[in-house]
Amino acid sequence: MPLQRLTLAVTPFQQNCSLVWCGRTHAAALIDPGGELPRLRAAVAERGLDLQAIWLTHAHIDHAGGAGQLARETGRPIVGPHRGDQFWIDALAQQAQMFRFAPAEPFVPTRWLEDGDTVTLGDESLTVRHCPGHTPGHVVFHHAGSGVAFVGDVLFAGSIGRTDFPGGNHAQLLDSIRMRLWPMGDDTVFVPGHGPESTFGAERRTNPFVGDGA
Repeated sequence: MPLQRLTLAVTPFQQNCSLVWCGRTHAAALIDPGGELPRLRAAVAERGLDLQAIWLTHAHIDHAGGAGQLARETGRPIVGPHRGDQFWIDALAQQAQMFRFAPAEPFVPTRWLEDGDTVTLGDESLTVRHCPGHTPGHVVFHHAGSGVAFVGDVLFAGSIGRTDFPGGNHAQLLDSIRMRLWPMGDDTVFVPGHGPESTFGAERRTNPFVGDGA
């Protein structure tokens, strides 16, 4: 069985947390556990999965707010994002207060990620691409075997990530999408940080910000 996945919208921002696992070994990871940890842990338990890691695309509160507590409670490592997001991790408590989220526990990632790195679950490996622009340390996870990418807030169906937060860079974001996402192939399905899934091909055809006609 190939990589399996389940999307769970969490936090008041309806952030797409992805539960991913190896179909044969049931080794699992949670991508961007921003909050609602009892619900996320129940989803893991209901499927008889072995949670092995917490993967982060970037360190905004709705994506990373639950990571510290989940790592403490489970003893599992936090993998990612790229170290360019250190300042966002350092500011998680302030982010939680500003956006009226539950208090976020501080953490230090067990492993920072770099462009071209690999993360593994059982028989399945995903490639890491560093895609700055929304945040300096944003990364994307790509599973070529099943044609799926977990892109956080880089790209959305019909839109792109915001770049008006500290460390954001609009031109850099467009480069990340065109130079690092599009080569994954038009048929690649992507799971964005918010909203519905789409394909890179559909966005190349119709996205007003990064489509071929933009």
